[in-house]
Amino acid sequence: MANTYSALKRVRQAERRTEYNRKNKSRLRHQIRAMRKAIAGKDAKVAGELLPKTFSLIDRSAKSGIIKKNTAARYKSNLHARVKALSA
Repeated sequence: MANTYSALKRVRQAERRTEYNRKNKSRLRHQIRAMRKAIAGKDAKVAGELLPKTFSLIDRSAKSGIIKKNTAARYKSNLHARVKALSA
Protein backbone atom coordinates (compact mmCIF):
# COMPACT_ATOMS: atom_id res chain seq x y z
CA MET A 1 0.00 0.00 0.00
CA ALA A 2 1.10 3.56 -0.68
CA ASN A 3 2.70 5.47 2.18
CA THR A 4 3.04 9.09 1.09
CA TYR A 5 0.16 11.53 0.66
CA SER A 6 0.93 11.99 -3.02
CA ALA A 7 0.96 8.23 -3.61
CA LEU A 8 -2.38 7.88 -1.81
CA LYS A 9 -3.81 10.63 -3.99
CA ARG A 10 -2.57 8.88 -7.14
CA VAL A 11 -4.32 5.70 -5.98
CA ARG A 12 -7.59 7.62 -5.60
CA GLN A 13 -7.19 9.27 -8.99
CA ALA A 14 -6.38 5.96 -10.67
CA GLU A 15 -9.54 4.41 -9.24
CA ARG A 16 -11.67 7.27 -10.57
CA ARG A 17 -10.07 7.13 -14.02
CA THR A 18 -10.41 3.35 -14.17
CA GLU A 19 -14.14 3.63 -13.44
CA TYR A 20 -14.53 6.36 -16.08
CA ASN A 21 -12.62 4.36 -18.70
CA ARG A 22 -14.54 1.17 -17.93
CA LYS A 23 -17.89 2.95 -18.29
CA ASN A 24 -16.94 4.58 -21.58
CA LYS A 25 -15.44 1.43 -23.06
CA SER A 26 -18.61 -0.45 -22.16
CA ARG A 27 -20.73 2.27 -23.79
CA LEU A 28 -18.57 2.04 -26.92
CA ARG A 29 -18.87 -1.74 -27.12
CA HIS A 30 -22.65 -1.59 -26.71
CA GLN A 31 -22.99 1.01 -29.46
CA ILE A 32 -20.83 -1.00 -31.88
CA ARG A 33 -22.79 -4.12 -30.99
CA ALA A 34 -26.09 -2.33 -31.76
CA MET A 35 -24.66 -1.13 -35.05
CA ARG A 36 -23.54 -4.62 -36.05
CA LYS A 37 -26.93 -6.03 -35.06
CA ALA A 38 -28.69 -3.53 -37.36
CA ILE A 39 -26.33 -4.43 -40.20
CA ALA A 40 -26.82 -8.16 -39.64
CA GLY A 41 -30.58 -7.62 -39.62
CA LYS A 42 -30.32 -5.95 -43.06
CA ASP A 43 -32.00 -2.83 -41.66
CA ALA A 44 -30.43 -0.02 -43.71
CA LYS A 45 -32.61 2.73 -42.22
CA VAL A 46 -31.69 1.96 -38.60
CA ALA A 47 -28.04 1.40 -39.51
CA GLY A 48 -27.96 4.77 -41.28
CA GLU A 49 -29.43 6.49 -38.24
CA LEU A 50 -26.98 4.82 -35.85
CA LEU A 51 -23.93 5.60 -37.99
CA PRO A 52 -23.31 9.26 -36.92
CA LYS A 53 -23.88 8.46 -33.25
CA THR A 54 -21.53 5.50 -33.45
CA PHE A 55 -18.84 7.51 -35.25
CA SER A 56 -19.09 10.25 -32.63
CA LEU A 57 -18.67 7.75 -29.80
CA ILE A 58 -15.71 6.08 -31.56
CA ASP A 59 -14.01 9.45 -32.10
CA ARG A 60 -14.51 10.52 -28.49
CA SER A 61 -13.15 7.19 -27.26
CA ALA A 62 -10.05 7.58 -29.43
CA LYS A 63 -9.57 11.15 -28.27
CA SER A 64 -9.68 10.17 -24.59
CA GLY A 65 -7.36 7.19 -25.11
CA ILE A 66 -9.85 4.40 -24.52
CA ILE A 67 -9.00 2.97 -27.93
CA LYS A 68 -6.13 3.83 -30.24
CA LYS A 69 -6.49 6.19 -33.19
CA ASN A 70 -5.93 3.51 -35.82
CA THR A 71 -8.37 1.17 -34.11
CA ALA A 72 -11.00 3.91 -34.28
CA ALA A 73 -10.26 4.45 -37.97
CA ARG A 74 -10.56 0.73 -38.64
CA TYR A 75 -13.92 0.48 -36.82
CA LYS A 76 -15.29 3.45 -38.72
CA SER A 77 -14.04 2.20 -42.08
CA ASN A 78 -15.48 -1.29 -41.63
CA LEU A 79 -18.84 -0.08 -40.34
CA HIS A 80 -19.18 2.51 -43.09
CA ALA A 81 -18.34 0.01 -45.81
CA ARG A 82 -20.92 -2.45 -44.48
CA VAL A 83 -23.64 0.20 -44.23
CA LYS A 84 -22.83 1.45 -47.74
CA ALA A 85 -23.05 -2.11 -49.12
CA LEU A 86 -26.34 -2.61 -47.28
CA SER A 87 -27.95 0.52 -48.70
CA ALA A 88 -26.74 -0.15 -52.24
